[in-house]
Amino acid sequence: MGASRHDARERALSLLYEAEVKHQDAQHIVAELAVAPDPYAVAVATGVSEHGARIDGLVSDAAVGWELDRMPVVDRTVLRMATWELLERPDVPTAVIIDEAVELAKRFSTDQSGGFVNGVLATIARQVRGDGARSSTEGS
Repeated sequence: MGASRHDARERALSLLYEAEVKHQDAQHIVAELAVAPDPYAVAVATGVSEHGARIDGLVSDAAVGWELDRMPVVDRTVLRMATWELLERPDVPTAVIIDEAVELAKRFSTDQSGGFVNGVLATIARQVRGDGARSSTEGS
């Protein structure tokens, strides 16, 4: 049985973080692993890498007052992952994507990261999905 989506997202976060720190793309990092990660983790990590320019444009536009390269690495990586899911995984509900991203940011980044990630992703979700795009953690 494969990992849960939550576990796969955590693994994708670690893969993308490693790729950024090593200045390599995620495909290279995945190819070098002795044991292949969960397929969903690979899909997220490689999807972010493959669609990086579009994703970074959306994040930059939505993160008013923030330059992408000035964001904490974990925040930037979480935003990229969730943006890829919003764009490429219509089968995953918007609220689930945003809630998972907020939880990752809260767990692995700063005290303010959850609210920041929530706000940026709500903006991106409205733009790319056109739905209500409210997470259940908004305002909390």
